[in-house]
Amino acid sequence: MMTKLLHPTVTAVFSLVLSLAVGLGAAWRGIVPLLEQAAVTPVKKVPTELKRKGWDFWTIEIDNLSNELKEERERLRKESDLLDQRAARAAAEEKELGKVRADIESLRKEIADRVIEITADEQKNIRTLAQTYTNLSPRAVVAIFREMDDNTAVKILSLMKPDIVGPIFEQMSQTAGTDGTPLARRAAILSEKLRLMKASKPATPS
Repeated sequence: MMTKLLHPTVTAVFSLVLSLAVGLGAAWRGIVPLLEQAAVTPVKKVPTELKRKGWDFWTIEIDNLSNELKEERERLRKESDLLDQRAARAAAEEKELGKVRADIESLRKEIADRVIEITADEQKNIRTLAQTYTNLSPRAVVAIFREMDDNTAVKILSLMKPDIVGPIFEQMSQTAGTDGTPLARRAAILSEKLRLMKASKPATPS
């Protein structure tokens, strides 16, 4: 009787074990190809650049963002170069403008040095000197002019009559200067300054 009771149980257990064995066999047949493929397929390495950045993934959005950043950086570089060029051009123009100003100032000073004018404050004294030197010999006037600056000499000569000035210049061309050379060169300089005298000067004394 015991044998009859155990028989169905043994049969059921045997059937369950057989089913598990069949299932495990089928599963193993499916897993084996996957394991073989995994063993053959190399592990995908994270790019060095991504590892350096601390990223282990890369997407289209990140790629687009990277390109935009590169384009923006290039645009800023070009703008910086353009600003540097403008600054250099402005500095060159400022330097050139300073040179022009210096040239104008030098020219103005040169003209002021060459164009002599008798001011109202010195008209009386210059006229008195011109009258005094008119009564002197050309030799004496030249001796005095040797100790006098060009502008003062020209102012005095400008108030003398031509027939008095001519002999004075002639005497200067025949007189040696302190360096031993004739004063002819200085006579030429005084003549040029006399020519550039402003027209608005006191009347020539009679």
